[in-house]
Amino acid sequence: MTTPATTPSTAESSGIRLGLRANLAQFTLLVAVNALVGGMLGQERTVLSPLAVQVFGLDSATAGLTFILAFGATKALTNFFAGTLSDRYGRKPVLTAGWLLAVPVPAMLAWGPSWGWIIAANVLLGASQGLAWSTTVIMKIDLAGPERRGLAMGLNEAAGYVAVAATAMATGAIAAQAGLRPEPFLLGAAYAALGLGLSVLVVRETRDHARAEAGLHPVQDRAGTELTTRQVARRTSFTDKALSSASQAGLVNNLNDALAWGIFPLLFAAHGLSIGQIGALAAIYPAVWGAGQLLTGWWSDRIGRKHLITAGMLLQAVAIALVAAGTTFGVWATAQVLLGLGTAMVYPTLLAVIGDVAHPAWRARAVGVYRLWRDGGFAVGALLAGALADAYGLSTAVWAVAALTAASGLLVAVRMYETHPQAAP
Repeated sequence: MTTPATTPSTAESSGIRLGLRANLAQFTLLVAVNALVGGMLGQERTVLSPLAVQVFGLDSATAGLTFILAFGATKALTNFFAGTLSDRYGRKPVLTAGWLLAVPVPAMLAWGPSWGWIIAANVLLGASQGLAWSTTVIMKIDLAGPERRGLAMGLNEAAGYVAVAATAMATGAIAAQAGLRPEPFLLGAAYAALGLGLSVLVVRETRDHARAEAGLHPVQDRAGTELTTRQVARRTSFTDKALSSASQAGLVNNLNDALAWGIFPLLFAAHGLSIGQIGALAAIYPAVWGAGQLLTGWWSDRIGRKHLITAGMLLQAVAIALVAAGTTFGVWATAQVLLGLGTAMVYPTLLAVIGDVAHPAWRARAVGVYRLWRDGGFAVGALLAGALADAYGLSTAVWAVAALTAASGLLVAVRMYETHPQAAP
């Protein structure tokens, strides 16, 4: 009898079993590894924008957001190569390479003598995140099989973003007591050492699970399964209505995350909030986002993907507009909760869409292309929000992103088809 948490599929010839329960130990380990990946990102969320102004004397939003531009552009490109490399060489070597790139980042942030060092650290951090986070996503999809893909992605993203939130709050508290550096970045050094050690010594390769799942699919036209990387990129970006809708929604989602990362702290500081209060607000959003995905990933396995994504994007738009309209800690805290809820509805569900539609033979590359678009939103958001903030003020930048997020949600409602087999009409 099949248990609710286990896919009934078993690759008889290889002995490989698909499903969360069948692969519980490795799946749990990968959840922990991704929490450490998220912690590496969280070390910057509270501290870096004030660091740009107070330590390096940057006086424009655009200049302060250059670290997000460097991070986002590098991560987006590395996501693309992570999928291709993990298909060619295996998942574990790519994960290990991502952690090796992370090792020098905390020291560069803690003791870098110029803003150029901070930018260089964010280039390395973006490459590290692109390789490590993408690979943990791919490995969990490999292990989970088709039945519980939404739940698997919810657990993965929850671990990462709860760690972002916890680290953002911790570094804010440390900075309030000990200063903006070096002490807040010592957490990142511990995360990097532990993540590298686990990835090298304990994590196991999962590529054969994807091959086993591919063998369980009905025989299909070779043109639909043996795609070139260019064909995968075109299908994921433009021609398939579900994949391309997910890609644009992912881009807009991370565009507004760049706003939350770079512009929100400046807006809060301009209204007189302390570094401790800013740290608390910076933690609320990813905490709700992270914890919420424990439910929303599972929920998308029950009700389907499309309507959850549409509602999540529209809720994000409302939350961002509330930030623009607000002037007090209480209003902004409420907005951060709503923003976290909206993002939780969207984030794992978009990844589940990619897993639903992409064939196992080219799924890792599709994940890479999707994440190229999604994390390109960091770069687009940094440029757009920074330029608007410099030209028209911080509030105008926030209002503009709220409108763009609403438009993205409406586009999903019009264009995406339902991808979960049990929810499709």
